[in-house]
Amino acid sequence: MFIQVFPSGPFSTNAYLIACVKTCHAAIVDPAPHSFANIQAFLARQEWKLKKILLTHSHWDHIADVKLLKEKYAIPVFIHSLEAPNLQEPGSDGLPCPLSIPPVQPDLLLEEGMWVTIGKLTLQVIHTPGHSPGSVCFYEPRQHILFSGDTLFKGAMGNLSFPTSEPSRIEGSLAKLAELPPETKVFPGHGSETTIQMESSWLSPFHLKNELGIRSQDSSLPD
Repeated sequence: MFIQVFPSGPFSTNAYLIACVKTCHAAIVDPAPHSFANIQAFLARQEWKLKKILLTHSHWDHIADVKLLKEKYAIPVFIHSLEAPNLQEPGSDGLPCPLSIPPVQPDLLLEEGMWVTIGKLTLQVIHTPGHSPGSVCFYEPRQHILFSGDTLFKGAMGNLSFPTSEPSRIEGSLAKLAELPPETKVFPGHGSETTIQMESSWLSPFHLKNELGIRSQDSSLPD
């Protein structure tokens, strides 16, 4: 798997290009605000063939450039069914947004346990509600790589204070991730990469309840 990150927008949201090196098929995860130009320029210099857009959730800082990419490359957009309404009507989730984001009709609705292919790569959809109702992570089991969106960061979890957040569900979501192999590399929606092993001390059931009251208090960020 080839991975290129494009930190973009006012909150340095990580837009990812992931590609199968055997087929050159690629996908974009979470096209953040102002990521389109850099992604387009990068693709113009490479042999990657963009095939789809994968969304971990529908907060504005993760979907702002979806329409630009969808129309430029004529590719489908995948999102969890519970996040689709906010993609179709950005801002309907009640989260303040400084940008005007055009609506997009999703092409495929994701659910727990589904598999998404990118060339010869297969990504498992893990439904991780909490930060938002339809938040998902994408897990590649052969290479132990996780794209965690805003569910899990290095040393932290996503904000749980937004209008559609479900704090009562985050413990179960993080418990799912804690069960992944410890060597799993985690590529989050904001910040630098980490591993499940590096986060294991606070992801364990024993510590998680205490951590829930500490790590998601800053409501100034969209993560």
